[in-house]
Amino acid sequence: MDRSGDRDRANQLTSAAARGDLESVGRLLESGADPNATNAFGRSPIQVMMMGSSKMAELLLQRGADPNRPDPSTGATPAHDVAWGGFLDTLKILYQWGARFDQVDKWGRCPLDLAKENGQNHVVDYLQELSG
Repeated sequence: MDRSGDRDRANQLTSAAARGDLESVGRLLESGADPNATNAFGRSPIQVMMMGSSKMAELLLQRGADPNRPDPSTGATPAHDVAWGGFLDTLKILYQWGARFDQVDKWGRCPLDLAKENGQNHVVDYLQELSG
């Protein structure tokens, strides 16, 4: 497939992941879409997925998505976004698939820092339990 076709498919995949559209994401992955391909903004599906959808995270991870890929502009990983948003179920899925919680964004913050800043105490407790 040509480069524009690859980019189109990556844009479709990231858009479907952001909408939480499991059916479309599954179909695109089945047809050979790369779970780590980046859209026009340089972001992969797991970076833009509907963070509250642990099923979306699991689907992407099962197909080989990299849970530790940093956002090109902020350095944040999916774990940063999920911790900030308080999506504990999704955070647990990321952890099961090898997400690291010690990576820092371009401001030097790790997921635990973001959970604390945003008052996500249930996430703070979970992350502290893991590191304790």
